[in-house]
Amino acid sequence: MKPSIACNPTANSKSALRQALLETRREAAREPAHNRALSRRVLDALKRYEPACVGFYWPLEGEFDARSAIAIWLATADTREASLPVVAERGAPLEFHAWAPDTPMRTGHHRIPEPASARVVLPDLLFVPCVGFDAHGYRLGYGGGYYDRTLAAWPGARKPVTIGIAYEACRIDTLQREAHDIPLDAIVTDAGVYPADAG
Repeated sequence: MKPSIACNPTANSKSALRQALLETRREAAREPAHNRALSRRVLDALKRYEPACVGFYWPLEGEFDARSAIAIWLATADTREASLPVVAERGAPLEFHAWAPDTPMRTGHHRIPEPASARVVLPDLLFVPCVGFDAHGYRLGYGGGYYDRTLAAWPGARKPVTIGIAYEACRIDTLQREAHDIPLDAIVTDAGVYPADAG
């Protein structure tokens, strides 16, 4: 079930929309079929884009847990790497530190686990968590701006492929956009891939 305010985002503040979508996402995350479908779509995306190094995220409440899918992907080739975001300091771009299923973890900013190794890597594909999204590839996050800052300051000329991970229940018609908003290359859900030509 979609939140009633999600159909008319101009009628409410972005904060209210975010709260409604967070509740919708928590409900969607409880369905095992949704998570199995998302796992398949994550693996499909990895097969399609063939990255050497993936950045993803440690799952918070209601977020899809991609760790099992990433572990399967890592196990099929010795040359592959995965990484998790680290907040080195508030207001700064994220760093990505190498991760494997047996990597020791420590508690970082916002009480989010991060790799204890502190080995910095540069992903060529990023899986980005979405609170909400629209079919044009725009996402609603938590409001901290971490991914916007990180992509704007990305080292080198080639930015990573960006793929949002979301539940279909959190899709809304059109997100309000700000000047700094950049659409993701694709968003995968339990029901499909957006924009349609990204699949």
